[in-house]
Amino acid sequence: MNENDITLVPPVGPDDHIDGPADAPITLVEYGDYQCPYCGQAYPIVKALQKELGASMRLVFRNMPLANVHPHAENAAEVAEAVALHAPFWPIHDALYENQRDLSDASLLRYAAGVGADIDAVKEALNGGGPRTRIESDLENGIRSGVNGTPTFFVNGVRYDDSWDYETFLDYLQGLL
Repeated sequence: MNENDITLVPPVGPDDHIDGPADAPITLVEYGDYQCPYCGQAYPIVKALQKELGASMRLVFRNMPLANVHPHAENAAEVAEAVALHAPFWPIHDALYENQRDLSDASLLRYAAGVGADIDAVKEALNGGGPRTRIESDLENGIRSGVNGTPTFFVNGVRYDDSWDYETFLDYLQGLL
C-alpha cells in the first residue's frame, strides 16, 4: 500500500453482508447498485471469481444506489436489506442482479417471496425505515471511501482501480495469494 491508495472506511465488520471464510487471504468488497448496467456486467464475473478462488476469497457487498441515474436502485436495495433482516442476504442479492431489467415494486416483492422471505415482514421492515438507514450508512461510508461510481471494488481494504474483466481481475487476485 502506498500513500496514494484509497482505503475502505470502515473496514469490513460483523454488520456487513459477507460470503466466504473470515480467514480468507482476499477480501473483495463491492459497492454496487442493483440497477447499474456495469454492476450487472460485473455480477457474473464476481461469481466466477468466487468459484475459482473458493475459500481464498470472501465477498462483501455494500449498497451504493445511484438513485439520480437509476430510479429503481434505491427500492431494490431497500428490499434486499429488508429481506436480509429475516432471511439470508445472498439469494435476494443474486435474484436482483439476475432480474435487473425488471425492478418494479411488484417484481421486487415477487423476488423476495421467491427466495423464501416473509413478505409481511419485508413490508413491515420497509415501513419501519431500517433498510433505508442501512443504505444511507453504506452510501456515506462509500463516499468516505472515495467511491465515485459503481461498481467500485476494494481488495483487502484498498480500492482496486484496474480493469475488472475476468482475466485481469483474476490475475491480480491470484497474485495476492
